[in-house]
Amino acid sequence: MNRIAIIGSPGAGKSTFARLLGDLTGIEVFHLDGLFWNPGWVETPRAAWIQLQEKLVQRPSWIIDGNYGSTMDIRIQAADTVIFLDFPRYICLWRAIKRAVQFRGKTRPDMGEGCAEKIDLEFIQYIWGFRRREDDKINRRLNDAIEEGKQVIRLRTNAEVDAYLTSLPPHG
Repeated sequence: MNRIAIIGSPGAGKSTFARLLGDLTGIEVFHLDGLFWNPGWVETPRAAWIQLQEKLVQRPSWIIDGNYGSTMDIRIQAADTVIFLDFPRYICLWRAIKRAVQFRGKTRPDMGEGCAEKIDLEFIQYIWGFRRREDDKINRRLNDAIEEGKQVIRLRTNAEVDAYLTSLPPHG
């Protein structure tokens, strides 16, 4: 387990999980939100975004958290492990609202500089409809990854997340 892609709905806890996993394994963590968003919530141009991820996945080890469906295949193809945080939408929505309150007016640690935390109706609707829109695509990608011999882990509850992290041998 050296190249780990972490996926899931916004609010599923991908960045927190990635940070904890990085601490346990000693593997460097890359938060896609922090790489994609430029100051003032300006998106990275598509060609540069693809190039950045293609360069990242060439490293011998990494933990990358984030969805970005249009480039997810780059990460999954290069990963040896894919972890899907598959939490119910009400939990994801609650966590996103909690995060927006916690970091109101500030940039959270895993986000690009100059991107103060915000939540709006469009983002709430995106979270609420995430599974309906994305489940089939994600499940196809996960099934393909399994067929390619990759380790695929689906975690659906906090207890499963805790048990998984506890099961890992400490780094160093």
